[in-house]
Amino acid sequence: MATQQRLFKVLFHNQGSLYEIYAHKVSQGSLFGFVEVEELVFGEKSALLVDPAEERLKSEFQGVSRTFIPLHSVVRIDEVDREGPAKVIELGESAVVTPFPFPVPPPDKGPGKR
Repeated sequence: MATQQRLFKVLFHNQGSLYEIYAHKVSQGSLFGFVEVEELVFGEKSALLVDPAEERLKSEFQGVSRTFIPLHSVVRIDEVDREGPAKVIELGESAVVTPFPFPVPPPDKGPGKR
């Protein structure tokens, strides 16, 4: 019996847009603060029916074997049973994006400073 390969849906913010992509491998990655996404999956559509949003993503990620997404940009990662359409959702100016909170170290007082 063949083992079904895992499939993940990754949603993340990038330059004012929400990206939805599918991949077979998602991990914490070797770069601190980044999610590593490998083996991107794009639907095999017939030549007669072309999805412009998916074609945009295909061309943007053409030749990319692995991408690193900043942790604070990731909205959600789901393990799914089947692939849906990869897409880019333009977020208007009214969209509110709250950054992931992270601790900010206190300013360095240094020698002679109080």
